[in-house]
Amino acid sequence: MTIEKALYLVPVQLSEGDLTTVLPAVNVAVVREIKHFIVENVRSARRFLKKCDRDINIDELTFYELNRHTDPKDIASYLAPLEAGHAMGVISEAGCPAIADPGADVVAIAQRKGLKVKPLVGPSSILMGLMGSGFNGQSFAFLGYLPIDGAARTRKFKEMEHDIMHRDQTQIFIETPYRNNALMATMVKALPAHLKLCVASDITGENESIVTRSIKEWSKATYDYGKKPTIFLLYK
Repeated sequence: MTIEKALYLVPVQLSEGDLTTVLPAVNVAVVREIKHFIVENVRSARRFLKKCDRDINIDELTFYELNRHTDPKDIASYLAPLEAGHAMGVISEAGCPAIADPGADVVAIAQRKGLKVKPLVGPSSILMGLMGSGFNGQSFAFLGYLPIDGAARTRKFKEMEHDIMHRDQTQIFIETPYRNNALMATMVKALPAHLKLCVASDITGENESIVTRSIKEWSKATYDYGKKPTIFLLYK
């Protein structure tokens, strides 16, 4: 396969399992041809590439690590192979690169430099959660992680409620998996009973669950989302 000299944004699985059930074959074909990768974590990226094709020679690949520890001044230099005429790939820890992901920083630099960027098809927990929620898919906001501080989190709940009721906008957010159950307990106490909450957990995984209920119904429900990758959506 002949690929373009571009920055390819390579999605990865959201959960463990058969890679072919969530990623098209063309992604694997593209990955086979790339020798330079910008990754969030080298170890997990190497594991993903081997899962794509066991015959990929990992030792002949070059990896540039881009995460919260990366010096912003170094990021532009990662694109040197692309500027020299080599295709490059961006791989995040889960889902689609540059969506709630540090890969966005290198994509922004590539755009400023006029370099070609090619997103590949793959799973996004944000969009798949929204698709399965029954909520407004024309106006929505992804908020990332909510504040940890109690007062700040309460203010954020008020802001979300305002945007739901006055802007007709679905609110989407995430939490560190081990805090999922604590967030649920907080929400059922702090949010109005009439609001609807969709909890989308282990999307594309063996134990996938996408459930929409009112806050009042969640307050009476039994659940355990501890340590599971989960995304939360609020609407009316």
